[in-house]
Amino acid sequence: MTTPPLSGRRAQAARNDELILDAARAVFVADPGAPISAVAERAGVGISALYRRHGSKEDLLRRLCADGLRRYIQIAEAALAGTHGAGSAFAAFLGGVVDADTHALTISLAGTFTPTPELWELAARSGELATAIVDRAHAAGELRTDFVVGDLGLVFEQLAHVRGSDDARTAELRERYVALFLDALRAPAGHRTLPGPPPQVGEFAGRWDKRS
Repeated sequence: MTTPPLSGRRAQAARNDELILDAARAVFVADPGAPISAVAERAGVGISALYRRHGSKEDLLRRLCADGLRRYIQIAEAALAGTHGAGSAFAAFLGGVVDADTHALTISLAGTFTPTPELWELAARSGELATAIVDRAHAAGELRTDFVVGDLGLVFEQLAHVRGSDDARTAELRERYVALFLDALRAPAGHRTLPGPPPQVGEFAGRWDKRS
């Protein structure tokens, strides 16, 4: 069944919302303390149009975070549904999340708003899927045994900091370092044991406490 096209006014509102969200990602990754007016200016919309879609800066930040978590979940589910083996699923997951750049938002936005129950539920689902991907790769002998699911978040954060002179160069550099990480995480004998204990469950949860 074909979805009927949106009316002119509704189509314009949808376009404005996409412009606002794209602008908000760029503005708040660069400066999470930026005023919401900076988002409207970058999006090329009036501040009233922005507030019609998002009642406050916190509402907009929550929307960005929820969208990022939903994208992470989509990538993880697609990796698990693939038919190319546990090692390929792990590689597709790692590369997909880095390409989606969800963790640039995590780094910037943590502590800038109060999470909702929906966000905690999305985060829990994200964790379940990531655990399933890591467990499958371990069971298949594709992933070094001293790498745990808690390590993933810090790997993603490191890769999110890789930025070039423009989007194309950023993509090239991230592809390079994803390949480097994947080589380091493979399971053949000869790896020296990683030093120190891995991240513990909940060790970084406090970063989401809203800063005063």
